[in-house]
Amino acid sequence: MDERRTFYIWTIGCQMNEGDSRRLAELLAARGYEPVSAPEAADIIVLNTCVVRRSAEERVLGRLASLKPLKRRNPRLLLAVMGCAVGQEPETSPLPKQFPFVDLWLPPSRYELLLQLVPPRAGAKAATSLAPLVSRYVTIMTGCSNFCAYCIVPLRRGPERSKPPEVIEQECRELVAAGAREVILLGQNVNSYGQDLPSRPTLAELLHRLHPIQGLWRIRFLTNHPKDMSEQLIRTVAELPKVCEHIELPVQSGSDEVLERMNRCYTRGQYLSLVQRLRAAIPGLSLATDVIVGFPGETEAQFQETCSLLEEVRFDVVHVACYSPRPGTAAAKLPDDIPPEEKERRREVIERLQERIAGEINARLLGKEVEVLVEEKTKGKWRGRTRTNKLVFFPHDGDLAGKLALVRVTWAGPWSLVGEFTGCVPGPD
Repeated sequence: MDERRTFYIWTIGCQMNEGDSRRLAELLAARGYEPVSAPEAADIIVLNTCVVRRSAEERVLGRLASLKPLKRRNPRLLLAVMGCAVGQEPETSPLPKQFPFVDLWLPPSRYELLLQLVPPRAGAKAATSLAPLVSRYVTIMTGCSNFCAYCIVPLRRGPERSKPPEVIEQECRELVAAGAREVILLGQNVNSYGQDLPSRPTLAELLHRLHPIQGLWRIRFLTNHPKDMSEQLIRTVAELPKVCEHIELPVQSGSDEVLERMNRCYTRGQYLSLVQRLRAAIPGLSLATDVIVGFPGETEAQFQETCSLLEEVRFDVVHVACYSPRPGTAAAKLPDDIPPEEKERRREVIERLQERIAGEINARLLGKEVEVLVEEKTKGKWRGRTRTNKLVFFPHDGDLAGKLALVRVTWAGPWSLVGEFTGCVPGPD
């Protein structure tokens, strides 16, 4: 008899991992298993892993090593590892030999293989400990076919594979029925969604399909590859009221020479032209981006080109990371010739630059009223996000979870806003 009752899921990495972990938790809860907040209290432990950067890989290896004593003390503990650390073919990974106490190695997003070993608990009711989420991730495609020089994702997640649009629609309807008011469509490159399917649906067509769902108030999508963002998609974002005015558009570098070595397939000028078209079509658009500093061969002048691009575009959010070589990628064959301390200096320069720019952008909202989709209460204040993905905190005594609140901004920082509640508005249905 299987006496397992509890589970613990540890997640690191991208939003796709977060979405997979949430879905796995829901499926385990539906089978009568209870989530716990510490691995020591769990009968089932799942690590959902990332190795996009060396620091993430080191955290995964450290976490794995820390679980060996738990397995020794509790042999019936089911320990599973999934995600990019495992890759598409677990049998070729060195990890099973390094960590033989792990019971199950799962490719990215293949959590159904775990469920085959975890039967529904006899006589147990579905666990109710998982709070419904107002905003939910929905994976619309997995894998990537771009092979950017620095990126290990195509090697670990395989080529692009899109879900059929009817499957995505059904998943969104189920989430809305369970209380979701916003869905965030996920893919490594959502702009190429559907091109591997027989009917070749586009992301724009998928947005039109999801837009009429009753009770769904907001739709977001990420991440976009600049080379693949179509005019059809830009028009769709501008036309559909439920699609939010926020685009994640990784640039990675402002130097044409570095972009070419990264195999990004666009130039600085083409990126800037795309930003111009987006802002002309979508009033009030907020933009987020990713930047890598210290890529092999990046000179100080090329780094300054990245800084000047950030000044010119004035992004709302910039995610910056120091380059770290990933085995098997094209860039791993290049000399990693930027010293770690110089990479860190460049990262800090961009952090300070973006803190100023974001502070200036958000300061324009002082005294203005913004619409906030309220997610949860934390430390005595409600938190939620605007349509442009800005985080807002405000006090209120009532239950506002899942509601659209109007908030007048009284304080604006580079990373969040604080305001006062002025009322609620109905959903767009």
